[in-house]
Amino acid sequence: MPTDFLPIAVLIALATVLAFLVVLIGHLFGPRRPTATKLEPYESGMRPYGPGQRRMPVHFYLVAMLFILFDVEIVFLLPWAVVLRQLRLFALIEMVVFIAVLLVGFVYAWKKGALEWE
Repeated sequence: MPTDFLPIAVLIALATVLAFLVVLIGHLFGPRRPTATKLEPYESGMRPYGPGQRRMPVHFYLVAMLFILFDVEIVFLLPWAVVLRQLRLFALIEMVVFIAVLLVGFVYAWKKGALEWE
């Protein structure tokens, strides 16, 4: 069984090594001529205002992560719906438990104010 996954492991290791190698070669041999114009943030043709590395509120990332989390969890409902007739009561009980855990997480995020958009 583990030998079946050996080609996949080799491919992942090779891709990782190659990615690090390409970045390292670019960093070592790439031209570095920083100027004030090159160091300015790019604002899609608009005149930039403020520093290029200003702090962003973490709230945007939190909302995005919660959306991805709940969206991916909801995707698990489709395979369940396909095999529901074959698994019968067992599948129904398992999905009720799954949705209950998902609902508890959603209510917790809601009560903590993670879904409030200000």
